[in-house]
Amino acid sequence: MEYLAGKYEVIVVGAGHAGCEAALAAARLGCRTLLVTINLDNLALMPCNPAMGGPAKAQLVREVDALGGEIGLNTDRAAIQMRMLNTAKGPAVQALRAQADKKLYQACMRRVIENQPGLDLKQVMVEKILVRGERVEGVVGSTGAKFLAPAVILTTGTYLRGRIIIGDLVFPGGPQGQYPAQSLSQSLKELGLELGRFKTGTPARVDKRSIDFSKMAIQPGDERIYNFSFLSPKRNREQVPCWLTYTTSETHRIIRENLHRSPLFSGVIEGIGPRYCPSIEDKVVRYAERPRHQVFIEPEGLNTNEMYVQGMSTSLPEDVQLAILRTLPGLEKVEMMRPGYAIEYDFLLPTQLKPSLECKKISGLFSAGQINGTSGYEEAAGQGIVAGINAARFLREKEPLILKRSEAYIGVMIDDLVTKGVSEPYRLLTSRAEHRLLLRQDNADMRLTEIGYEIGLVTPERYRLFSRKKKLIQEEIERLNKTMLPVTEEMKEILREAGTAPPGQPTVSAASLLRRPEIKYHHLLRMPGGKPELPEDLLEEVLEEVEIEIKYEGYIKKELEQVKKLARLEGRLIPEDMDYSRVKGLANEARQKLEKIRPRSLGQASRISGINPSDLAILMVYLEQHRRKGEAADAPGSATVG
Repeated sequence: MEYLAGKYEVIVVGAGHAGCEAALAAARLGCRTLLVTINLDNLALMPCNPAMGGPAKAQLVREVDALGGEIGLNTDRAAIQMRMLNTAKGPAVQALRAQADKKLYQACMRRVIENQPGLDLKQVMVEKILVRGERVEGVVGSTGAKFLAPAVILTTGTYLRGRIIIGDLVFPGGPQGQYPAQSLSQSLKELGLELGRFKTGTPARVDKRSIDFSKMAIQPGDERIYNFSFLSPKRNREQVPCWLTYTTSETHRIIRENLHRSPLFSGVIEGIGPRYCPSIEDKVVRYAERPRHQVFIEPEGLNTNEMYVQGMSTSLPEDVQLAILRTLPGLEKVEMMRPGYAIEYDFLLPTQLKPSLECKKISGLFSAGQINGTSGYEEAAGQGIVAGINAARFLREKEPLILKRSEAYIGVMIDDLVTKGVSEPYRLLTSRAEHRLLLRQDNADMRLTEIGYEIGLVTPERYRLFSRKKKLIQEEIERLNKTMLPVTEEMKEILREAGTAPPGQPTVSAASLLRRPEIKYHHLLRMPGGKPELPEDLLEEVLEEVEIEIKYEGYIKKELEQVKKLARLEGRLIPEDMDYSRVKGLANEARQKLEKIRPRSLGQASRISGINPSDLAILMVYLEQHRRKGEAADAPGSATVG
């Protein structure tokens, strides 16, 4: 029996990484918000690896942070190791990665959620979405509790009709043995929404006391202190190591001999899995020529012996899992604390969404995270904050926040989802971004803090700190361009040590020296007149940003020119009620795709699979003709006489 349990402005269904960001954003923007979850104990759960960041993902964390989100701050609170990856490569692909204490991460995020004004947290199993006409009205829980709100955000992760698979053992379930959401999928289908089926998986967890680390290579954290958030104070943290081992020929033999027991190959698994994160049995079959694969042993936290076996995701039977684990150097006597498993779940085809993440068919219904066909905590958080912002702006009748592909990895991800759809769980990669030199992790605050401030998520104090840093960067770039350094014997020696020839003239600008690939800021600091006067708390951040901006100035200018050229198409908006059947000359496939996706602009239309340049040209001419007709109709004396 249904009963009215509460009225809100925004309801967020699911308290994973997308749900937490969505709920916090909506509440911080002044909306009375309700966050509901199947189990309060699993708020902000990391059901897979105990890590945050990495290539493209680190950029996402810092972008969410720059907009005023929580994931960066919370990772800094819970981190037990941090490393900068790809340091030998350019700044576009360098990425920070943190090992986190899983339980501490959850506890810290729950504290933030529970103490956020305007945000209620409740344990509810949502079974039904309430809709009147074409507008969302609220949700109904399994106990009959009805919560009303004009905006609802679905962030249900992998719980929709979740099915756990371990060998021939199959049972309904969510991650780590939680209850699945069995009825909500049917409610979404009844609303006319199209669902797909995906699969993901996780490896076994093992007992630290049963591991011989002497047979493995240690993977320590970096000595330099890093943070994900631009706000977190610099503090020393315990750098707990990870460990590297490898599969062996015996590992591969056991896997091959048991492929008939693998649900991945026997047909038990129906959902499509992530190509970029395959199971160990998939890797052994797909890359049969490789003699071994990397396996990382990662701590799950400071107060547990549970270790995560990164690189060994599997759905093989439990006895086979233990057998293959014991073929790895250092794991010969390992004890398994939890077996690996595959999980199948329903997801919402993301081409049914607007770039704001609002459902095209149902006004006020938004979705974010793995329900949109993505994988990863960071991808979920990036969508979550955008959905939360846009739900609040929807209620206030403001234009939605739509980040461009040239502004943020979040913009790249959402545009990919709503324009191209997904054929497998979507993972953000640096190669997906055309302008990745502009979208670095180090400059996320320079790109997005002003946007966050205009929206209302970034506090005045944070904006003041950002403005101070921005001013210092600009001033230091100007100083380096103006500062002429004498070419002394001391300078020549420093340049020779760095592996570059001394300049032929008596003086040289500091900026021109820094443009040389071999020269780093620390070389300039040793030269008379090369040291800047900067506050100690911002010294590292400012110098890093200045060095990149100067060293890659030519490449950055080229990318900015390309962005300007593409902006012409992005700026040509297509009416929401566009009737594509009236556009003569369009190919049938193009017309069908345009009707389905309903792109916001010519730029978005150009990225739809199946739309070729001739279709785009026809559409461009049609829009221009109608623009001119509209101008003529609005001109003085243009009214027709009957």
